[in-house]
Amino acid sequence: MQESPEPRHEFWVGQRVHASGDSQRIGTVKYVGPVEGYSDTWVGVDWDNGEGKHDGSINGVRYFHAKSERSGSFVRAHNLNQGISLLESLESRYKSESTKDEDDDMFVLSTSNQRVSVQLLGKDKIHDKLSRLEELTSVSLSYMGISSPGIASHINNTVPNIKELDLTGNLLSEWKDVGTICEQLPALRTINLSNNLMSPYKSKLLLLKNIQVVVLNNTGVDWEQVELLRQSLTTIEELHVMGNSISRILPGSSSMVQGFDYLRLLNLEDNCIDEWKEIMKLSQLRCLEKLYLNNNCLKSVFYPDNGGHYESEVTCYKPFQNLRHLLLANNNISDLASIDSLNLFPNLVDIRLSDNPITDSGRGGVPRFVLIARLAKIQILNGSEVTPRERKDSEIRYVRLVVSRLHASPEEIKQHPRFYELEKIHGIEDERPSIGATVPQTISSGLLSITLNCVGASMGEKPSLTKKLPATTTVGKLKFLCESFFKLKSMKLKLYLREEGSPFPMLLDNDTSSLMDLGIGNDSIILVDEESS
Repeated sequence: MQESPEPRHEFWVGQRVHASGDSQRIGTVKYVGPVEGYSDTWVGVDWDNGEGKHDGSINGVRYFHAKSERSGSFVRAHNLNQGISLLESLESRYKSESTKDEDDDMFVLSTSNQRVSVQLLGKDKIHDKLSRLEELTSVSLSYMGISSPGIASHINNTVPNIKELDLTGNLLSEWKDVGTICEQLPALRTINLSNNLMSPYKSKLLLLKNIQVVVLNNTGVDWEQVELLRQSLTTIEELHVMGNSISRILPGSSSMVQGFDYLRLLNLEDNCIDEWKEIMKLSQLRCLEKLYLNNNCLKSVFYPDNGGHYESEVTCYKPFQNLRHLLLANNNISDLASIDSLNLFPNLVDIRLSDNPITDSGRGGVPRFVLIARLAKIQILNGSEVTPRERKDSEIRYVRLVVSRLHASPEEIKQHPRFYELEKIHGIEDERPSIGATVPQTISSGLLSITLNCVGASMGEKPSLTKKLPATTTVGKLKFLCESFFKLKSMKLKLYLREEGSPFPMLLDNDTSSLMDLGIGNDSIILVDEESS
């Protein structure tokens, strides 16, 4: 990477720097001055990756406070780089010739583990095209050590046609510098500032009327900063603010977030939001179609049950009226009421719920077929399409499951709001299964066609078997039958149900549960494995 032509050694607290020779080792200057017991001036740095030597104190003397016990270190000025300008980075990335070392690094390993050099066909033609900076429309300058725009007027003259600009992992921290860059690139539509630690606004940002996509992941930007951004980004369609420790949504002048008239996608993944009431503050964004909330701390979901409007002085639209995609993976959702509330979202068709307690069978969660049956309009669940056949099979299986429980606990019907609807849709009679019954569309169809597949490593290759089994067959009884069917007398077995659309089979771990109790229906596939020793 090209260095500044005349390295500077004047550092100040709050400055972003990187280690000389390693533009990905980035930190913030926390101290400049003497260190007791050592000569000359030292620079105290708090490293972003946490890989330092101490917490800002040495030999019992504290010089600064690092973010963790071993993220700080003292460095000589000549071992730090204060960065280069955007224009310098463009010259370095797109105009400099590749070095002999870089060419030597292009190789593949042969079958005998020998290095075989690789020559790129058309390399000179590609380099010639990329070096014509005025023709570039998409530019990636990630981890180039950029700390300033350079001479503003030269940016537009050099790269006038840039539409997409990736500035991930640089040393930018001032919004005025970002504003200068965007102002000089009138064709710019997408800017990625991820992993630049941005300082709070000190002055009003310029109007950036053409920017449509802004990526601010791991930048330290909180929602108050987002609200200030809104005033400048009047046409923004996508906003990504992952990994910024956001815990609250703080609207600027009312109880609900306003503006963002064209925002279609909002990415709040990897933050610290734990209350759905915070998310409800986003419910009046009328163009919002995609809301990404994976890896937060949400405990529940709700939708106003008064037919439309969340209590607010600005309720003009149904909450989340155009939301179609909602990602909630890896939160703390554990109640079925949250699942049922998703039916109230007017246009929701795609939901991700994986890695929540409610979907983890090991923590009392429910399997995929129950989710499909309870979610009437969902077309994509956890990234997998819900086909018409899977929906039908899941709903019938779910009704069987509910019926098997109602006789023991009639009050449980209150926990299944779609039960009567599904019972009517599929023409299923509310009866316990009876061996020998012949009505094909009722629960009393007593025999189920089950395919058994041996998958245990020490079982050998055994052909699959399809058996007609009573719906009242328990898991324990089925294990005993499998020992007989496959001649596995000396093995301790465990059974799994393979479910369509689910990446992992479901362990059948309760020997007293019947096939009907588990909602297992015709043409199901059960995997026969062995207990690990």
